[in-house]
Amino acid sequence: MDPALLRERELFKKRALSTPAVEKRQAASDSGSHKKKKPKVDKESSSGSKHSAESSNGNFNIKTSSGYKFGCLAKIVNYMKTRHQNGDTHFLTLEEILDETKLLDISMKQKQWLMTEALVNNPKIDIRDGTYGFKPKYNLKDKKALLRLLDKHDQLGLGGVLLDDVEEGLPNAAKAIKALGDQIIFVTRPDKKKILFYNDKHCQFVVDEEFQKLWRSVPVDSMDEEKIEEYLKKQGITSMQETGPKKVLPVQKRKKQGGQRKRHFKTHNNHLAGVLEDYSDGVPAKK
Repeated sequence: MDPALLRERELFKKRALSTPAVEKRQAASDSGSHKKKKPKVDKESSSGSKHSAESSNGNFNIKTSSGYKFGCLAKIVNYMKTRHQNGDTHFLTLEEILDETKLLDISMKQKQWLMTEALVNNPKIDIRDGTYGFKPKYNLKDKKALLRLLDKHDQLGLGGVLLDDVEEGLPNAAKAIKALGDQIIFVTRPDKKKILFYNDKHCQFVVDEEFQKLWRSVPVDSMDEEKIEEYLKKQGITSMQETGPKKVLPVQKRKKQGGQRKRHFKTHNNHLAGVLEDYSDGVPAKK
């Protein structure tokens, strides 16, 4: 073999041995990266388990909190009101109420609280022999009972009845009110709430036109309510405002008297009035 080629071969081997292998470095870096990634995965899994534990504890705290208890009470009262409005006025035991409201997962402590405190002290719940029912403001069975209630209010001068109270106590209230027709008068208050009045048809009479003209000829635009009330009192007529709640006048504060009061000092030695001398302006001149 040519000696020049042999020399070049030897030189190539020396250069190859002196140059580090790039492939070995990549393998080493890859293995190191794999080792570093493993604990990260473990951290993520551990954090996920921690979040799941916290969420489970959060759900447990919600169920045992006072807000959850009062939420159950509100759900029961609303359910009892709805079933009463639908005509289901028979009483239920606590177990039946919890079954129908789907609150069977509450604890024995919460059941005891409902039986001894919450339902007993609630003004909208009526209790009879361990059973519970809804207690409306006006317990009305049918349209005739509603008409009697409105007539009684009209005779006693109590005014009308709120539509909300009628709907609360009368099963199928909308149907009953529609059936009564013109026997009821609706009045809407400034706060948009409707009031029912009894339409007394005996008070419907024709007023003479001459009287209407006299009534309309009296000018009251320039008079305020106080002047009108004063005029009615002089004529011996009592206004309707006196039958209602009286206005409470604000207490007037006493005004402080102007100037300071003069202070009076107690005098002593009155029995020596002619003997003592006054030296406030200096030594008095000799007489």
